[in-house]
Amino acid sequence: MTRVGDIMSGGVVTVTPDMSAVDAWEQMRTQGIHHLVVCDADGVVGLLSARDIGGRHGASVRAGRRVGDLMTARPLAVRAETPVRRAANLMRGRSIGALIVENDEGRLTGIVTVSDLLDAVGRGVERPGTVTERPIVNHRVPHRKRQTAAGAW
Repeated sequence: MTRVGDIMSGGVVTVTPDMSAVDAWEQMRTQGIHHLVVCDADGVVGLLSARDIGGRHGASVRAGRRVGDLMTARPLAVRAETPVRRAANLMRGRSIGALIVENDEGRLTGIVTVSDLLDAVGRGVERPGTVTERPIVNHRVPHRKRQTAAGAW
């Protein structure tokens, strides 16, 4: 069974809640990512997605605002040992695009996004490891004479 730790993205990009939303968007755009984990001195406090800050055409949403104003507070977190199927069901059931991955002490270790799940499905991660061989079937069918056409067509 595939675990979240097998497909998660490590090296998570983090920002602080007092960072400007414009700077956060610029960081997302230049690094080609859609999610930023928001951390303060105590640990993870939120998750900021490209949708939260208005996306490509959201300059008016970002103007004069901070990351803490737009982030999703208390994001959903899972452990690295969580099965991928459970993580996918959590994301689908709550209509969210990312889950934070924590270790046993509750510290950030990675992030799992919809893109990570789609990559895993595309690689065939959830396929069974062994292919069962199909049994050979020997059917004996009696031969029949074919009828020939008698007459004009």
